[in-house]
Amino acid sequence: MPQGGGSAPSRPVALHSEDDRVLPFAVEALDLRGRVVRLGPTVDSILSHYAYPPQVARLLGEAVALAALLGSILESHGRFQLQTRSDGPVDMLVVDYDAPGKLRGFARFDAERVAQIRDASPAALFGRGHLALTIEREEDAARYQGVVPLEGESLAEAAHIYFRQSEQIPSFVRLAVAEIVTPQGASWRAGGLLLQYLPPGGARARDLPPGDAPDGAEEPSEDDSDHWTEGQALAATLEDHELVDPALSSERLLYRLFHERGVKVFTERALEEFCRCSNERIDKLLRSFSPQERSDMIGDDGRIGVTCEFCGTLRSFNPADFD
Repeated sequence: MPQGGGSAPSRPVALHSEDDRVLPFAVEALDLRGRVVRLGPTVDSILSHYAYPPQVARLLGEAVALAALLGSILESHGRFQLQTRSDGPVDMLVVDYDAPGKLRGFARFDAERVAQIRDASPAALFGRGHLALTIEREEDAARYQGVVPLEGESLAEAAHIYFRQSEQIPSFVRLAVAEIVTPQGASWRAGGLLLQYLPPGGARARDLPPGDAPDGAEEPSEDDSDHWTEGQALAATLEDHELVDPALSSERLLYRLFHERGVKVFTERALEEFCRCSNERIDKLLRSFSPQERSDMIGDDGRIGVTCEFCGTLRSFNPADFD
């Protein structure tokens, strides 16, 4: 499996998974492009900031993996945000991706409603609502947003709807999250695959053979629709456990899927958890409130406490500092 990217030299295929990486790839014979993400310590840290019920943690883990797949299209600058709003027990998910590879996320949920449901499917947890995907590019201050409904779909299915309606790109998305238990303890892992059909001239519908073709005439040769059908069929053989297996590298995984057609990988990108919150940011935010509003925020200890929704960090401020 050669390494792509111009004249970069080939290297041996990695045997074991390297956590917290996005690996772009191409199956040129089928005009396919895609990315694989494998998350270990980064997603485990994000899911451990709060005492999420397991079904909520899995949902947030899928959102983090999907945000990494979609946000990694931004090369070095810019911001991508995935957000859901719905009427289900998990009424909001937010994941931010800051290029080139910084992630943070949290889930807001009703603990009583989550405890009452027996169905841990995304449909039961989300209810009805929408998924919003937002891209902010720093170089030209442009902002793009796509919104698709959440009506019983998983995040992967909602992403399919987004690509079909907004981008009109044939796409396949697979997400997986699991809690791995070892002698050292339990930790969360997540993975995802994004596969897209991007022929040079754009996707074309398959031509039907003419009804008045002479007997013995050859049917049209393999075309675009055949390529995408084959690509989907190969990707559909992927199992959830393969995406979260720490003993299986992304390169070996891609080889399993596409070795018959040949697959090329490019330079991978490292991912890490990073929160934008800071004392300076919160200080500036508090100064934007009126004295009366700040007075209403003072707790029993006589200080203003602010907890970051993303990382769970509690910061305490003296109200007198703002006078």
